[in-house]
Amino acid sequence: MTEFMRQTDAFAWAMESDPRLRSTVVAVILLDRSPDWDELRYRFDVISRKFPVFRQRVVESPPPAPPRWQDCPDFDLDFHMRRVTAPRPGTLVSVLELARLAQMEAFDRARPLWKVTLIDGLTNGAAAVLWTFHHSLTDGVGSVQIATTLFDSAERPQHRVELPTEPPMLRTSWLDGYRDTLRYIARRAVSTLTGAVELTAWLMNQGIRRPVATVAAAPAIVASVYRTVRPVNRTGSPLMKQRNLIRYLGVHEVSMPQLRGAAHRCGAALNDAFIAGVTGGLRRYHEKHGVCIGDLHMTMPISLRTKVDEMGGNRITLMRFDVPAGIADPCERIKQTHERTGRVRRERSLPYTQAIAGALNLMPRWYIGSILRHVDFLASNVGSIGAPESIGGALVRSAYAFGPTIGAAVNITLVTYADTCYLGIDIDSGAIPDHDVFRECLIEGFDEVLALAGTGSRPSPDRIQPALERG
Repeated sequence: MTEFMRQTDAFAWAMESDPRLRSTVVAVILLDRSPDWDELRYRFDVISRKFPVFRQRVVESPPPAPPRWQDCPDFDLDFHMRRVTAPRPGTLVSVLELARLAQMEAFDRARPLWKVTLIDGLTNGAAAVLWTFHHSLTDGVGSVQIATTLFDSAERPQHRVELPTEPPMLRTSWLDGYRDTLRYIARRAVSTLTGAVELTAWLMNQGIRRPVATVAAAPAIVASVYRTVRPVNRTGSPLMKQRNLIRYLGVHEVSMPQLRGAAHRCGAALNDAFIAGVTGGLRRYHEKHGVCIGDLHMTMPISLRTKVDEMGGNRITLMRFDVPAGIADPCERIKQTHERTGRVRRERSLPYTQAIAGALNLMPRWYIGSILRHVDFLASNVGSIGAPESIGGALVRSAYAFGPTIGAAVNITLVTYADTCYLGIDIDSGAIPDHDVFRECLIEGFDEVLALAGTGSRPSPDRIQPALERG
């Protein structure tokens, strides 16, 4: 049967009726030299064959089924891969401007939802790979897994193996869409009925063995589901209220051992220190404008991936909750962040993510959009790419990811590569028009967190240029 979108992906796909809620992801990989073009093209050809979704497009299904993936009869690898010379000044600023434009651009829905651009001609012979894809193709952890196909562990490319066989193309007609929809509805009905029977049996068994705990569990699950879907009618920030279609991208980098050390000093995890650095920057930004804040509304992707899941794909859920941004003491901010993120990771609603997304898909888009646009910020830690890598004979110097804002004022995405945490900053200019001021505040927020480990986070001027500088 045709592969239908997961309900969470269908939710994100449907949200794009509002361009401000697009789910475009942009990855920027900076290289010490220009890679071998044929080798780069070969690697993405391998990816498109190993992961068939990279050769598929999204087509709508008859209601109530979600959209489905369908083989693209006009797939052309060279359409998805471009090579350009960097505009002046040929620095990181030039790369980020191209990335910014790609982040704001919609995909051609008649084709697979990804593009790759090799940017040559950077200063000192450097180059960059710009990889743009729709979030429905894969999540952050999945993209890191896919990168294992793209990267080599040595400077010289590994010996080429024979290309995997092209995935067979399934020819379909309009009638197949209705047939698959009926099968989908029937399968869901059987699954729902089976689940109801199993749940009833489990409740009866638990009710006999632990009656008090069982009676208490049902309200707890209902309350957890409500916390997951609860309406947010206004921003936590009295300052970052407006939203528009113009984005500004920035970058920053911090030492991974130092960030982890700061977290451990406060009895927390690296991700908690990362969020505390972001909220510290937000607090300083508001203070610059004479505004005091308390808690802010945050969206955080939580991975549901298991060891048996295939590489790539989406295995996340987006959780919205409040985090302490107004606390000046960085260690106390880390501790309280750790406590709140821990509660979210233990939410009883997590196993029901797909069912919740399916219910949300039935709600009016304007209502869902109004909720998302009241989230203050989004922070995502997509994982680690171990030791130094190369692509087509070019060494990878750094790697950034810019996740979509999906209605928030800013999205900060963290990628760890070779003991450095690289931050991709995606700013909605309607909410944060003075993006250069915001970036400096964000750096100061991380400085105060890393000071807990005995060092600051600001990189040396020769390693990285101000991301929002106009050269």
